[in-house]
Amino acid sequence: MARADGGPQWVEAVSTPAGVEVWWDEPRPHEGGRRCVVRRLPGGEREDALPEGWNARNRVIEYGGRSWRPLPGGGLVFTHWDDQRVYRIGGAGPVPLTPPGPARYADLFLPPGRDEVWAVREIEDVRDLVAVPLSGGGVRVIAKAQRFLMNPRLSPGGGHVSWIGWDHPNMPWDGTELCVAPLGADGVAGPCTVVAGGPRESVVQAEWRDDETLYAVTDPTGWWNVHEIGRDGVRGRNLTPMELEFGNAPWKPGLTWMALAGDRLVLVYGTADRRRLGVLDPATGELRELGGEATHWGSTVSAAGGKVAAVRATPHTPPEVVLIDLGSGERETVSAPRPLPDRALLPEPEAMTVEGVHAHVYPPLGVRGPAPYVIFVHGGPTGSSPLMLDLEIAYFTSRGLGVAEVNYGGSAGYGRAYRERLRHQWGVVDVQDCAKVARGLVELGRADAARIAIRGGSAGGWTTVAALVHSDVFAGGVAQYAITDPESWAAETHDFESRYLDGLIGPLPETRQRYTDRSPLLHAHRASGPCLMLHGLEDAIVDVSQAERFVAELDRHGKRWALLTFPGEQHGWRREETIVAALEAELAFYGQLFGFETPEVAPLKLEGGK
Repeated sequence: MARADGGPQWVEAVSTPAGVEVWWDEPRPHEGGRRCVVRRLPGGEREDALPEGWNARNRVIEYGGRSWRPLPGGGLVFTHWDDQRVYRIGGAGPVPLTPPGPARYADLFLPPGRDEVWAVREIEDVRDLVAVPLSGGGVRVIAKAQRFLMNPRLSPGGGHVSWIGWDHPNMPWDGTELCVAPLGADGVAGPCTVVAGGPRESVVQAEWRDDETLYAVTDPTGWWNVHEIGRDGVRGRNLTPMELEFGNAPWKPGLTWMALAGDRLVLVYGTADRRRLGVLDPATGELRELGGEATHWGSTVSAAGGKVAAVRATPHTPPEVVLIDLGSGERETVSAPRPLPDRALLPEPEAMTVEGVHAHVYPPLGVRGPAPYVIFVHGGPTGSSPLMLDLEIAYFTSRGLGVAEVNYGGSAGYGRAYRERLRHQWGVVDVQDCAKVARGLVELGRADAARIAIRGGSAGGWTTVAALVHSDVFAGGVAQYAITDPESWAAETHDFESRYLDGLIGPLPETRQRYTDRSPLLHAHRASGPCLMLHGLEDAIVDVSQAERFVAELDRHGKRWALLTFPGEQHGWRREETIVAALEAELAFYGQLFGFETPEVAPLKLEGGK
């Protein structure tokens, strides 16, 4: 499981005289957790495009964004994790294109016809759209606009630049602005016009159709559909007038759900229960599905040479890069096979709805009657759990533990109305929805009411500890890099999420009582069971002190707890040894909690208790 953790993040199809090349990056937990860019040649050969020791990641908005692009004619431009600079690889090793210093770069884009790479540059809390010459030289600021920027694009004729921006207190799924500006001869943008979006409309991707019109994924209807938007701001047709999402929450700048393929559009769409891949003819409105048996398609898609590259997964296969012929529909897996256990050990997931709450259930292997279950809570909270093979889940289901992933109110993938069920209700609706699914499994005879735990990371960690102190459903919880006190977190965290709680709980100081009432830290004495906390010591999003203060309160009130910290880890696990240690500790915790033996892992010592 540790070797196969994560999946391909970005893909790019490149047309060459020999055929279509496919590029992607993949995790390497066994190489210190780096992201390596891989190239698959038209003949089928795969090769690492990034030398050993180089890591194509960046820290823009702390979650990072699009970190590389293949160069025409060969080579690569990328951001390197260790120093956050932009590098170019040609015939020789990586050569830096940006100076050392505090700047970070993300959402890399190669504007056609220009010998430069565009990027969003972040220096502390200031973000600008900049151009970095590929031959070296000074960085040029193209546009200074909103506090947050993504999706820079150049019109086909080169006369206009577009981007998407937003300001506090909005998050990008709340409201963004699609901006268009003339591009001067000096490569600097003139005054911009907002052509779509606003405080309550979220544009998440835009691509130029021609010099006068853009295709934009935006949600004035409450669903992310594809719209035609004139350069002058005149809105044209909704090309996909359906209650389906043709976009998703843009947690990282550079995500794509739409790619131009000549006069057609390749689209990733659906709900969090089933994501599809299709090709749309804008002239006729015909949407033809390409996805086959896949239940999930990632937020990255690229088209070239009559083919499309994308990332797919099924209930029995983890995320993999595929190349699809747009004419014949023929699919070919181009990424290397990943190690998998025998299919008999894998769960058969199913989508279910409990009192209006969406969930994906992964039954335990070899258990008859009511089984112990763990409620998995995704992060975000404006994220979602897809229906697909997850080896982390299979690790537990193969040992007799059922898993239910809850896409609670607030989750992306079901339209704005479902997403906004959580508005000002974080710590209430998410907790209630997880409890509803747990009780529903008990009523169906699938789960043992006395043996249900809850676990999650980041915002899912918050819901985990909130559920422990504000409900009596769960026998214990596992919280990874969790928020435990919202008011202190809002003061401590990074700029991107520093106003997130305005929408999730309410603005401060006006709604401080809500923060007090919902804080797991301030109600630790009410915990319904023990808690295992896991945290990276280099986490810039949720400081480890959030976990330390919470376990101190559990200890003060005689509650049982354990805290494991991991040097060198940030917000999430990337190193093989960390993934193994965290999984084994979690299994040992469930063994103690539910009363079964776990001889293959080291015992876990729980502190505290009366």
